[in-house]
Amino acid sequence: MFHTLFLTCGNREEAEDLTQEAMARAFEHWDRVRAAQSPARYVYKIAFNLLRRRRQRAALGRLLLRREVEREDSIAKVERRAGIVEVLLELPLGQREALVLVDWWGMSSTEAGRILGIKPASVRSRLHRGRTALRKLLGGEDDA
Repeated sequence: MFHTLFLTCGNREEAEDLTQEAMARAFEHWDRVRAAQSPARYVYKIAFNLLRRRRQRAALGRLLLRREVEREDSIAKVERRAGIVEVLLELPLGQREALVLVDWWGMSSTEAGRILGIKPASVRSRLHRGRTALRKLLGGEDDA
């Protein structure tokens, strides 16, 4: 779970906090978690919900401090990046979640959809948009 959260949020300390918080909440409601069809999926869902809530609170704070940032060309962005985690952070959270769960961990769109609380078709849509955006960030060809 820690690795999934780290790849999704890009911050080791935040991933550790989210993992611990998700486990603590699962422990508090163990009867409900244990009765779930997939306890692991249930805990992942808790963790992703915690991450989303944190991101929503942070976004509200950033709205107050938002400023225009010059757009760099995609090659300069990639050269500046130290690894794939930083490139993933350029994508919206929903696309990152879908890419990490399906492309990184090999889950089906159905499994990922259950964790994210969305339909498999929505997972596939996020995957398509995320992959297209990654190609653009990496200076590759566009599907269009």
